[in-house]
Amino acid sequence: MRKRTLVSVLFLFSLLFLLPDQGTKLHANAEDSSDEVTDPPKVEEKIGGHGGLSTDSDVVHRESESMSKKTLRSNAEKFEFQAEVSRLMDIIINSLYSNKDIFLRELISNASDALDKIRFLALTDKDVLGEGDTAKLEIQLDKAKKILSIRDRGIGMTKEDLIKNLGTIAKSGTSAFVEKMQSSGDLNLIGQFGVGFYSAYLVADYIEVISKHNDDSQYVWESKADGKFAVSEDTWNEPLGRGTEIRLHLRDEAGEYLEESKLKDLVKRYSEFINFPISLWASKEVETEVPVEEDESTDEETETPSTEEEKEEDAEEEDGEKKQKTKKVKETVYEWELLNDVKAIWLRSPKEVTEEEYTKFYHSLSKDFTEEKPMAWSHFNAEGDVEFKAVLYVPPKAPHDLYESYYNSNKANLKLYVRRVFISDEFDELLPKYLSFLKGLVDSDTLPLNVSREMLQQHSSLKTIKKKLIRKALDMIRKLAEEDPDEIHDDDKKDLEKSGENDEKKGQYTKFWNEFGKSVKLGIIEDAANRNRLAKLLRFETTKSDGKLTSLDQYIKRMKKGQKDVFYITGSSKEQLEKSPFLERLIKKGYEVIFFTDPVDEYLMQYLMDYEDKKFQNVSKEGLKVGKDSKDKELKEAFKELTKWWKGNLASENVDDVKISNRLADTPCVVVTSKFGWSANMERIMQSQTLSDANKQAYMRGKRVLEINPRHPIIKELKDRIASDPEDESVKETAQLMYQTALIESGFLLNDPKDFAARIYNSVKSSLKISPDAVVDEEVEAAEEPETSEATETKSDDLAGGLNIEAEPVEQQEENTKDEL
Repeated sequence: MRKRTLVSVLFLFSLLFLLPDQGTKLHANAEDSSDEVTDPPKVEEKIGGHGGLSTDSDVVHRESESMSKKTLRSNAEKFEFQAEVSRLMDIIINSLYSNKDIFLRELISNASDALDKIRFLALTDKDVLGEGDTAKLEIQLDKAKKILSIRDRGIGMTKEDLIKNLGTIAKSGTSAFVEKMQSSGDLNLIGQFGVGFYSAYLVADYIEVISKHNDDSQYVWESKADGKFAVSEDTWNEPLGRGTEIRLHLRDEAGEYLEESKLKDLVKRYSEFINFPISLWASKEVETEVPVEEDESTDEETETPSTEEEKEEDAEEEDGEKKQKTKKVKETVYEWELLNDVKAIWLRSPKEVTEEEYTKFYHSLSKDFTEEKPMAWSHFNAEGDVEFKAVLYVPPKAPHDLYESYYNSNKANLKLYVRRVFISDEFDELLPKYLSFLKGLVDSDTLPLNVSREMLQQHSSLKTIKKKLIRKALDMIRKLAEEDPDEIHDDDKKDLEKSGENDEKKGQYTKFWNEFGKSVKLGIIEDAANRNRLAKLLRFETTKSDGKLTSLDQYIKRMKKGQKDVFYITGSSKEQLEKSPFLERLIKKGYEVIFFTDPVDEYLMQYLMDYEDKKFQNVSKEGLKVGKDSKDKELKEAFKELTKWWKGNLASENVDDVKISNRLADTPCVVVTSKFGWSANMERIMQSQTLSDANKQAYMRGKRVLEINPRHPIIKELKDRIASDPEDESVKETAQLMYQTALIESGFLLNDPKDFAARIYNSVKSSLKISPDAVVDEEVEAAEEPETSEATETKSDDLAGGLNIEAEPVEQQEENTKDEL
């Protein structure tokens, strides 16, 4: 009893001894719990993948539990953000970044910059890389519960760097770009975190940055963007060796960024071509063989072998040592999965890249999984004030809606990268709309990274990049034409056919023109600076091309001696134009005329006024000069009375003049328009527009001129008739009919088709010697007769047929009715 009492006293005494101190600790912790947490336990060993991030479940649990309170560590040194946090978050979230996905792009970009910096330093001092896993230049992603980690083995940051680079906007982002440019002109901020770092707060409410620099100890930077951040020496996390690890404690609504598929998709989209390997600690199922337990093995042994092979195997096992039986099971294992396995071929020399690599890269870039190769590509580096690398492709086919939404669509097929980091594929400022069918990418080292797309569009360097891209794109298309055997002149083609080279390139430019020819024409309309270069790419059919496409250079080479103008004609089809009266004398004299049958050609020729000092002449307009006729003056004088009379007779038709024609051979007359007015084809196009205004069109219609063929017998006869009796009504009627016929043949639409038809019918009457006063006989209407029994019977049959019953004679129906009564 005394012993028990003594033990109890000692126990109570020990409690009394411990309680005051313990109570003090609990009280202190209670006071600190509102803003601070105790230091987490130190991790003594690394259990994650070799050389990767720690994946110890206990560590993750402890970290997530302690950080869920979103407070700073008690032993950390506290600092205030220099910029107002509310303004900072407003700039980041509302102004710069509307898409939360890009936070990962920004952090991976920063990691890549840090790796670039340490690699640069290693060129002069290899010891800075260290040994083993520390020397590996890589980026690793890991996730667990609500924490996403991004780690790199780059330059790392000292305590001072953490405070300076992450503590204030003034030392990062666009402000740092401006400072560097003013002081040294160096825009390369490798290894420093810019505005992009703060985009992490789009998905995280608490961030830790663990960093180790070769010249300092390992430190932790932490903040929840509440106006404060803390920096403390790291004595509890695993040693990084060198580099930086960012831990994002994600918001509840940002849980999707812990999914492997989401992370893979973001890396594939934004950071596919980063110079350094990006790996994700990912899971996958594998089949492994495990020993079969004894009870399962016993059950298998009781079964009788079903095949001879199994019997032989059993016999062999009985003769030799009995092998241990195994079975295959699926297990989930974790390992580092490489996410950016596509090589950035634009960083290599064009001489080192094979055709197969270019084709494979095109399919990956354009997401075109067909087997068709791109028609052409251009890989080049631009140096000077603006440095960039680019790869451009001509796709094998045009999208079906390429021209349907030409002016309404802002979609571009050119991707913009800044230092291998994807920025956007919506920069229609990099290429003009008429080249929007090209696919490719541009990677610049001089453009700012951490600014919005709207701000980047206003950057002065974009104008320089655009100018060089247009020039290279047009050179690529021109080269495609030069290498096509069908485009080579006849003299050179014979030599090429003997050599048998470039068979694969045969017909490639014709294919390009059929797919994208309209884009070249739109370029001539829109791009005055490159109009002459684009004109070299034009292709068309002519009166001498035999159904093949020809160029302006080839046309000029075939021009007749003394020919000063390039002749062309516009219309709805080649077949129609070949029968046009405007071509009669030109073809007869051996001149070549270009056929323009696309509606956009009318607009095109309003901008393409000349080429290689040669003017363009529409053969359906006035001003055509086809050699010299020694009898021109005599003919004009001889037909002066007729032309004057005819002009007066057509005063109501708004005909500006009647002239002797130099373009007709077999047709009596045609109607041409003034040089700067609309042609007949253009009038037809404008009248077919849905929202066209007839009143406004009147201003652009060309003045009409009737040209007559003085050698035609009809014109000669009219001349004689006018000389004898200018007031003859039949001659006036004939002259009016000929004018309307010439309008139709020249491609115009008649204002009054009914009047034209009436004149034709009168002409037919005259040819048939029918009196002009003959009238149409009046229709004789038959008198209405009462319905007969046959008619009644027919109606009855129709009614019966409609009711699907058998019809009866009327007499029989009457008898049946009497019987019923």
